[in-house]
Amino acid sequence: MNYDAIILGAGGAGLMAAATAGQAGARVLLIDHADEPGKKILISGGGRCNFTNIGTVSECFLSENPHFAKSALSRYTQWDFLALVESQNIAWHEKTLGQLFCDESARQIVALLLDECRSGNVDINLSTSIGEISHADGQFRVSTGAATVTAPQLVIATGGPSIPKMGATGKAYSIAKQFGVDVVTPRPALVPFTLGPNEQLFRNISGVACPAVATVGTKSGDVSFAEAVLFTHKGLSGPAILQISSYWTQGQTISLRLVEAAAAKLRDAKRRMPRAHLKAALAELLPNRLAEALATRIGITTELGNVADATLDTAAESLSHLTFQPAGTEGYAKAEVTAGGISTAALSSKTMEVREVPGLYAIGEAVDVTGWLGGYNFQWAWSSAVAAGQAIAARCGRTDDREFSE
Repeated sequence: MNYDAIILGAGGAGLMAAATAGQAGARVLLIDHADEPGKKILISGGGRCNFTNIGTVSECFLSENPHFAKSALSRYTQWDFLALVESQNIAWHEKTLGQLFCDESARQIVALLLDECRSGNVDINLSTSIGEISHADGQFRVSTGAATVTAPQLVIATGGPSIPKMGATGKAYSIAKQFGVDVVTPRPALVPFTLGPNEQLFRNISGVACPAVATVGTKSGDVSFAEAVLFTHKGLSGPAILQISSYWTQGQTISLRLVEAAAAKLRDAKRRMPRAHLKAALAELLPNRLAEALATRIGITTELGNVADATLDTAAESLSHLTFQPAGTEGYAKAEVTAGGISTAALSSKTMEVREVPGLYAIGEAVDVTGWLGGYNFQWAWSSAVAAGQAIAARCGRTDDREFSE
């Protein structure tokens, strides 16, 4: 069978690209090995899908080329996707830091995307293995076992290897390399840290959470996020930790600021309750179990009234600059996304097309563009998909392609 475009992967990006190109008149085939579309969408946001973030700007994304995402994000914005959601009467709400969720179910987002695909007469083949891919005479050929399908355009939308239990693989990278496209070394992102045995004290307070500022150093300076931190039986998690994990590299130290103006607060506690011990002072500022663990680590055993202010100031460092050197992360199994991926140096930022292989595109998580926690990665999926979908239609003569000239 012949199509104008074959899209590999029926996740958020693949569905959106197929709908965009199909509604512009392109004949589109969408293929996925899974038995249902949008599996990662369904589990996202606790089953309610954090489908975008109203604060989306290019600075909220990591990439070897930090400017790459600007074009797609500016041409299809968070407000555009929100308008699509509202056009389907999907009720939504805003949570912290601009995160938008469905009131009811993530299935509403999948249903919306499938409706958009139906409007574009997109053919969707699920439970279909992607076999050999070849390119000759201006045509891409994809073997699916039962048949071989052809099209002059091919879209890599198979995502990254994060959450393998959902069927995620590194297929995108092998396809890219087949066509001579570089891949930035992928790594788990938005992922919990593991701690070594020397931090057993904090692993023993599994389940304790508190607000904190988490910081990690990068080549361009420190990166910090002020959100909740969760101590787990393996190490550290929570939004602040997931955020900085995308910037962390093996061997680096991270720090947590658990208390603002910690030295002044400890001195105040000394004046107010001189016969109390450090644990009591810390319990006024932090959850009890964390206060106990910190008091044990700091090691001050005398009453506060007998502790020199300078000693309290030193103790305060553990509240304002508590450092950890993670042993590692919990890997792709627990990573919400994959950082790295198909190099943006090979792609047009306007169309997502591979410059040296006309008709080949890469979108979504497959590309070396990774957003912060909180709906940013979905917005990248929508924006990059629309860019590719519009370019597909333009290339096959369905729309004016002057918009996409470099």
